[in-house]
Amino acid sequence: MSDCFLDQLKIKNFRNIEEGILSFTSGINCVFGENGNGKTNLLEAIYVITERKSFRKNTGFPQLLDMNGEEPEISFQTKFHDRDKDHSYSGKLISEKNEYFLDGKSMRRKFHVHSVFINPFDALFFHTTSSFRRRWVDDHLSGISPKYKKNLSSYRRALKMRNQLLIKRPSFYKGQIEAIDLELSRYSVRLMEEREEFIKELEKIFTETFYELFSHRHEMRIKIQSQFFGFGEEEIFDAMRLALEKDLLFGKTRHGVHLDDYMLLLDGFNAFEISSLGQQKMAFLGLSFAYIELFKYNLGTYPIVLIDDVSGELDRKRWKNLIGYICPKKFQTFITTANEDFKMELERIEGIKRLYIHQGKVTVH
Repeated sequence: MSDCFLDQLKIKNFRNIEEGILSFTSGINCVFGENGNGKTNLLEAIYVITERKSFRKNTGFPQLLDMNGEEPEISFQTKFHDRDKDHSYSGKLISEKNEYFLDGKSMRRKFHVHSVFINPFDALFFHTTSSFRRRWVDDHLSGISPKYKKNLSSYRRALKMRNQLLIKRPSFYKGQIEAIDLELSRYSVRLMEEREEFIKELEKIFTETFYELFSHRHEMRIKIQSQFFGFGEEEIFDAMRLALEKDLLFGKTRHGVHLDDYMLLLDGFNAFEISSLGQQKMAFLGLSFAYIELFKYNLGTYPIVLIDDVSGELDRKRWKNLIGYICPKKFQTFITTANEDFKMELERIEGIKRLYIHQGKVTVH
């Protein structure tokens, strides 16, 4: 199975998850339990440990901390198996400062194991909300390209500074804004080049992944929508200069690659406009699993795959197809459900790990 996986986990003071040592399989781990008992919280704990952030929007340390905890800190201890080697990875999350240790030694850099969270309910946001699509691309591309992550961070810092100056007394800051525009133009070109390459590589496997998942043959494409598409640094800088006066009136930067958008196409047409809700969810899942394959291609190992309750968003036939797709794959999977029929299907899978959660307490039956 997976050559890099989470073997054991012990976490304290994380949401409602009760402290205890949990062991997992390198294949499929099924988390069963009624809604509201902590299934998603367990997935979130794994994600926070590997990514150092939550997959939930606007979630910081206070939201992660168990309200009934005796200490204002979250601690975790894990064992990861990575290519015939075991690593202990532990840490303390505190409001002011976080500490991480790998094999007993303090570390600043993020541990190299990654997680991908898939929630089919997000398909609606992906198809209807441009900011969600932008965040999806930025987060997933950053996951396989440290260079993109660094350039994106630099662009956002410059953009924030520009917007701060726009709402002050503009006549005093035009020289500074011009210098920032030069910087934004440079980073814009770099970001667009990487986004274009990312989309191109993703498209190469998107159609086939969709077919493997759902046995439907469609051409799956992604179209980048950017007013600066194909521009060089000078052209972007000139465009920002022309827009400056109106930006000053509005007090914010109204044009830039931070507002780029993406359109998911099914057989050449906008999937949101021509597809049923079921097809839209299928397309989003196909895109998510195509990314997982691209992740493996780029980094040489799969991420941990966290799938949260697909049974409520897909019909029986489609989640059976999903199970058939996941079973032969070589990535560690955590999949949750409160659906009794889906639970019965999952329990038929040979070699799965069954975890049951009730009011935050996780047990193995």
